[in-house]
Amino acid sequence: MAREEYEGSGIVTEPGELDGMKLFVGNANPELGARIAQCLGVELGTLVSTKFADGEIRVQISESARGNDVFIIQPTCNPANDNLVELLIMLDAFRRASASRISVVMPYYGYARQDKKVKPREPITARLIADLITQAGASRVLTVDLHAEQIQGFFDIPVDHLYAGPLIGRHLLSKGLDQQDVVVVSPDVGGVARARSLAEMLKASISIIAKRRPEPNKVDIMEIIGDVADKTCVMIDDMIDTGGSVMLGAEQLMKRGAKEVIVCCTHPIFSSNAMQRLQDSVIKEVICCNTIPVPHGQQYSKLTILDCAPMLAEAIRRIHQNDSITTLFTDWR
Repeated sequence: MAREEYEGSGIVTEPGELDGMKLFVGNANPELGARIAQCLGVELGTLVSTKFADGEIRVQISESARGNDVFIIQPTCNPANDNLVELLIMLDAFRRASASRISVVMPYYGYARQDKKVKPREPITARLIADLITQAGASRVLTVDLHAEQIQGFFDIPVDHLYAGPLIGRHLLSKGLDQQDVVVVSPDVGGVARARSLAEMLKASISIIAKRRPEPNKVDIMEIIGDVADKTCVMIDDMIDTGGSVMLGAEQLMKRGAKEVIVCCTHPIFSSNAMQRLQDSVIKEVICCNTIPVPHGQQYSKLTILDCAPMLAEAIRRIHQNDSITTLFTDWR
């Protein structure tokens, strides 16, 4: 397992530039919160988050937040329900503590896969979660690679949507994967835009896997569109959950003559025994970001984790200063 850090991990700030800003982190990804604070050169705010005997979450802020620009770092990853409720309780606590603005930094937005009604009598849970976060007191949301772009419209508050594509692309370029024998593969039709952006960065061609899902977390490959024979295939997706989709796709790519398959994703959910299955698969390397914590004892040799903390730290600095977020990605686009 390898860890790669974002180039230029320190954020240059002017004296007093971050005055009035406070960072707080929940229990979902404290390591990422510490890295963001380190990049900004600030101390994390102190709060206590514990549980009562029956499992109810208790939050108490240990310092004044009155009039401050507060940022709460909390992805809603596994355990999703606990992390979500903890976030809502933290929002309520800061709202009642008279913070001037409360920004939620959600590197991973849980429940995003339920973003539309596919069958009758299904909920649109991604919208429900957006309403809960808004009503709890959030002023804005900062997130990375939403499962579906339209989720931004579920919020009645500003949403800053960051992309991990440039971070992944720079890592692949550093490995020399910008040659003619590279093809970027979208694991489904919905991810074509993401694959096309990476392909432009690598100056590579693009291929698409057409698939169907008979039920959640199960997939059938229907067809592969594009030439993959004798090429290094770089498959990119927003998340890997059980790993079944990318592993089946990699097997089909190898059967069609691919030289090797590298899989990239932003969010390493890695449910159940996904990590062991990925280690044992035909995939050469799995590249992901640290939006979700991967326990050190469960990391494996094929896994490379890229550090997205500097990107998030720079976005936080710009939000606090009311500067443009778009220019973060101008060069890549």
